[in-house]
Amino acid sequence: MASLLNNQWENESEIFKAMKTKIIPITCMLLLSFSFITGSYVFAGKKSTAPQGTVNIYTTSDVYDLTTKWVNEYKIANPHQNIQVSILNDPAEVDQVQSGENLCFTSSGKLPAGKQGSLFQVVVGREIIVPVISSENPFLNEINHQGISRDALTRSIQSPGPMTWGMLLKQNITTPVRYFILNDDIVQSVVEGFIGTGTQEKDRITLLNSEELIQTLKQDPYAIAFCRLSDIVGPSSSEFTESVRLMPIDKNENGKMEYMEQIYGNVPDFTRGVWIGKYPKELIHNLYCFSDARPQNEANLVFLQWVLTSGQEYLPQTGFSVMAKNDQQSQLNKLNPIEITPVAVAKTSPTRTLLLIILLGLVVLGMLVPLFIRVIKKRHATARAEAGGAAGQFDEKSVMAPGGLYFDKTHTWAFMEQDGVVKIGIDDFLQHVIGPVTRIELKKPGDRINKGDSLCTLIQKGKQLNIYAPVSGRIKGQNERLLADLSTINQYPYTDGWIYSIEPENWVREITFLFMAEKYNAWIKEEFARLKDFLATLVARHASFSSSVVLQEGGQLRDHVLTDLDPEIWEDFQIKFINSPR
Repeated sequence: MASLLNNQWENESEIFKAMKTKIIPITCMLLLSFSFITGSYVFAGKKSTAPQGTVNIYTTSDVYDLTTKWVNEYKIANPHQNIQVSILNDPAEVDQVQSGENLCFTSSGKLPAGKQGSLFQVVVGREIIVPVISSENPFLNEINHQGISRDALTRSIQSPGPMTWGMLLKQNITTPVRYFILNDDIVQSVVEGFIGTGTQEKDRITLLNSEELIQTLKQDPYAIAFCRLSDIVGPSSSEFTESVRLMPIDKNENGKMEYMEQIYGNVPDFTRGVWIGKYPKELIHNLYCFSDARPQNEANLVFLQWVLTSGQEYLPQTGFSVMAKNDQQSQLNKLNPIEITPVAVAKTSPTRTLLLIILLGLVVLGMLVPLFIRVIKKRHATARAEAGGAAGQFDEKSVMAPGGLYFDKTHTWAFMEQDGVVKIGIDDFLQHVIGPVTRIELKKPGDRINKGDSLCTLIQKGKQLNIYAPVSGRIKGQNERLLADLSTINQYPYTDGWIYSIEPENWVREITFLFMAEKYNAWIKEEFARLKDFLATLVARHASFSSSVVLQEGGQLRDHVLTDLDPEIWEDFQIKFINSPR
């Protein structure tokens, strides 16, 4: 049946290819011509490019790098947009820019005094305050193993006697610890709220500017300092400044840094950990954009919408943290949809009218082509559903397992071609569980992998799963077709959606540990039971989580059960489902 479906799709794909390469591009050119000829028309709805008008932006120094990064990236996509950026070196100057259509980007502690409630403001990101230590700290191994708890920090600073590393690590160590903090009102306020420093305790903490703080950490291996994450992000945006390390916080205060708390190694892992709730929320605060009232300038509104959507990906690059999807949406709701009123149509000549009629007919044809494509796709989807379960429903009948492939417990497969090269990919079960893949991180051709090593990372809008290799070998090539169209990994995981071709190194021995189709189908039934147990545990553990999210009427699993679930649940799935059989 799988072979029959693939042959049918090969014939239909020629139709799609012709449409993509000929009909659709011609239709698009005609539409552009239509827009040129009918230049007096403006259609109601959202514009695809930035509207005309100047965007006047003011930014305080603490978010200047982030603001200019946003502006530069936005102008790449909208080169004709005029944006003026001015920096405010003195926080008092913020009061001077509250007029008309000015936008001001700042951190929460620098909103105009006494006016927080009367301003129009949207949250545009998160700022993270971090404790940092020297990479030369002699106790680094112990710190990374057990972490430093909030309670230990509080007891250390509030202790009437000497402050020592022994108090932090709960060991018999008399080495003194010295505390430093960035000389910034916001950082001081956040740290005070986290560890409860009062007037007396403040005298035991030295205030430094950013450069002095970094230099002190390089010179004093026993120091602990508090600063912004952006102060210690290195030039690569993925590593920390040389000689500086994040101090791991034992959030659950159990005396050890468990697997789920291992987020402090590099900037991407840390910012992702912050996003999914593995970092104390008391050390996180908001970044704002504000103005006197809701902006009426369309250019301002479109720019803010971009900042809250596409612009979020640039926050980690400057040491800040992205907002959760529901927070982004709540801020977008403050910006009303943009409506563009149609402009009256100018008079046209008979020749021009004839051209318009012809072009309108071609536009209608262009609208019918996608409908035709959808009909063919629907026919293919129906055939696939008949071969493996009803659409939207996920059960044993939904999972395809072609003969001739070897399957592994990591939900991957391997197949040796006639020339001895082995192709590998993920199985149909896994793609049904996770849903559409939006990005994939791959190893490079020439890299060597052992069976059980990390093979690739599947990413869906920031949520990710690490997948492991079914066999050992050296990567010969990546699937270029997959890289061009990631949807093939979901639509055709066993054919066009393969991931690597490899030169196997221990094929004969390793295939003895893999399944062929018959045993794989029996094993998949056990995997469904294990998946249902995992989801049942999820429902029991999260009071706010409803089984209706993953179940249809009658108790059947929904297709793509992980798609709408939070990153923390994906993390649980990685550890308790993907990793556990290994």
